[in-house]
Amino acid sequence: MRGKQILRFSLLALLLTFFGQGLASAQAPGPAGTAKRVQLSTADQLQKAESYLTRMESVRQRISLQLSEARQQRDVVKILCLDDKLNQLDVALRSAKDRKRELEAASKEGKQELINHHFTILTVLFQRTEQLDAEAKQCIGKEVGIVGESSSTMEVDPNMPQEDPSDYPTFATIALPPECASCNK
Repeated sequence: MRGKQILRFSLLALLLTFFGQGLASAQAPGPAGTAKRVQLSTADQLQKAESYLTRMESVRQRISLQLSEARQQRDVVKILCLDDKLNQLDVALRSAKDRKRELEAASKEGKQELINHHFTILTVLFQRTEQLDAEAKQCIGKEVGIVGESSSTMEVDPNMPQEDPSDYPTFATIALPPECASCNK
């Protein structure tokens, strides 16, 4: 139950973070620098929502394929990076599918404000997918092992003394604590 709450909170924070970006991209400048909100028809929003989901699915498939290749190559760094991006993308995709269903339901009821709300959130999720796609392309792995055989050698300086340091006497160091910590006058 606690994991679901954390997931919901994380998704809410993600949506709030990107809501401003989605809203800003849905606006176009009007005369004298005023912002004018661009309105799409309900049919256009439904069509755009479908294209968003199609693109999100294709990004998911590509990242999943890259993850499989990284696993075959045993590239741990790349596996961790791609797996993280894929998990985040899965959360965004599930949420986008839910929002699309809610968008369709709102369109059947003719609730324009709710339609715009769900479409805006869908747009933000789509933008997050595009960002995750760009981040996944930046996942760079590193070789974990050394290719081929390796060996190491050790050279000892012949001029070093042959004495054993454990043969030297040890001196006990005795440190007496101060008699009075506040005796300084």
